[in-house]
Amino acid sequence: MTEGPIELDSHRGMAALKATEDRRHTAAVEADQAQVSQHLEEMTDALSASPAATWDEAAKKMLHLLTLFAGTVEARDHRHQKLIASAREDIERLSSQDSAPLPG
Repeated sequence: MTEGPIELDSHRGMAALKATEDRRHTAAVEADQAQVSQHLEEMTDALSASPAATWDEAAKKMLHLLTLFAGTVEARDHRHQKLIASAREDIERLSSQDSAPLPG
């Protein structure tokens, strides 16, 4: 009576195997999306916890905002994509040059 586990996939037709594979893939994608969403929320909370003390910290906040905007419908416009890429390059280039404290 003690037999090994039954491999159900070997008893299914091609359509059923494809449907099972699609469900597994969809579940994995949804889990990944939930993890990314949670990470973005945690990052937003951490970055908004206190004011930036240096230009580098301010740049990190701006890059995060650009990342959030890049995921919106409005960002699909080619001009917006070009502006986002240009702004990221500018922020990264300028923040690597100067990490002095913000005036104030």
